[in-house]
Amino acid sequence: MLLLAVDTATPAVTVALHDGESVLAESGQVDARRHGELLLPSVDKVLAAAGLKLDAVTGIVVGVGPGPYTGLRVGLVTASTFAAVLGVPVHGLCTLDGLAYAAGAAGIEGPFTVATDARRKEVYWARYEDPRTRVGEPAVDRPADIAEQVAGMPAVGQGAFLYPDVFTDARGPEHQSAAALAALAAERLAAGEEFLAPVPLYLRRPDAQVPKNYKVVTPQ
Repeated sequence: MLLLAVDTATPAVTVALHDGESVLAESGQVDARRHGELLLPSVDKVLAAAGLKLDAVTGIVVGVGPGPYTGLRVGLVTASTFAAVLGVPVHGLCTLDGLAYAAGAAGIEGPFTVATDARRKEVYWARYEDPRTRVGEPAVDRPADIAEQVAGMPAVGQGAFLYPDVFTDARGPEHQSAAALAALAAERLAAGEEFLAPVPLYLRRPDAQVPKNYKVVTPQ
């Protein structure tokens, strides 16, 4: 097994290689505006660090979000393209689940909350009983509107650090790690568990929309 994991659903552009037992190489850069520029060089960097070629990969793991429209699609399109070219499966995982798994590796047992920056003064978030057990589906809300639901819990992710008045026990990890995502995928594959389809989990409409009263003009 050789899994190539990528995630661009958050400001972190993160890539990792996992052989089913351990992480062979990983890369992470935080830049919310350069996902498209940074992802492929990061893949090359990770492969070179592991001394491997892309054709050695047996499966692709990708974070499906939730996340902002443009950045999220960079990772998903890249993952699907690699999978199609290599003829290997692509395994989708919730980005928040990757952060929760990384929180477990950092010593957080649960219950706790994962929150990432959704912009517009909102967060993408979910509650977890433990690092592998999410309670319900991910959501997007204003922090003040969920204050009672997350009160007193440890919280990880950039969203928790952005709103300390609500997430009063913010802890690391702050950013997504493809290494954690790959390790979680390896566990799920070994257990025969199902994965998400590699399609974006937006939770809300994209910012770019067709203007109202738009007139279609056709040539005469």
